[in-house]
Amino acid sequence: MPQSPHNRLAELHNLAAHAHAAAAVAHGKADPLTAHGLTAKAHEHSMNVHKLAELMAAKDTNTAKA
Repeated sequence: MPQSPHNRLAELHNLAAHAHAAAAVAHGKADPLTAHGLTAKAHEHSMNVHKLAELMAAKDTNTAKA
């Protein structure tokens, strides 16, 4: 069954939150290499959420105009 865009957004938000939490733990353990990688992954997930949300908003706007 295909995943709805809203479910995909929620999944990406959860991935970003998990990566942020893992990075915080790594920072607390003074492991900067792991922390940096996890922070980069969290940022990547957050940017994916942003892009998908923009696409969904544009689609909704175009649908409303039709």
